Amino acid sequence: MRLWELLVLAVGLSMDAFAVSICKGLALDRADWKACCTAGAWFGGFQALMPLIGYFLGAQFAAMITAVDHWIAFVLLMVIGGNMIRESFSGDEDAQTAAMGAREMFPLAVATSIDALAIGVTMAFLSVRIVPAVCTIGVTTFLFSAAGVKLGNLFGGRWRSRAEIAGGVILMLLGTKILLEHLGIL
Repeated sequence: MRLWELLVLAVGLSMDAFAVSICKGLALDRADWKACCTAGAWFGGFQALMPLIGYFLGAQFAAMITAVDHWIAFVLLMVIGGNMIRESFSGDEDAQTAAMGAREMFPLAVATSIDALAIGVTMAFLSVRIVPAVCTIGVTTFLFSAAGVKLGNLFGGRWRSRAEIAGGVILMLLGTKILLEHLGIL
């Protein structure tokens, strides 16, 4: 996986956390550096941890699945991307509270990083260098999440669904690219 592909993947994965961070920012009276860094650390940390776990799980099965790994990557990315787009239109998001403690942030961090677990499995099939990949994903998500808290506090929730749609489209395009490259079309 080339650097630009990894960056595109990292941005796509960070969009759920970005959207939730915007909602957190909406609930805050004032988004200071502590709140921005707290959201960034929770979301960025879990977005880095989950693909690492997925990678090690996927590596256990990679030898058995190499003949269809491109199809698995394609299907996983299409499902994850499609789900992000669907969620952007559902409008049934839970109301966010201003609390930034572990009790509030842990479930949000896990929920926004489940797709990263599946991406980690995909990375094992693609023989991605996992340490630079998870660092890039974690740092990108940290930055987007910290910015999301501030932007949500400043501008409100008008970008939330657009961020989820953009993330979903990015993941779907990346899955399509992986499949087309394997089939020799790209």
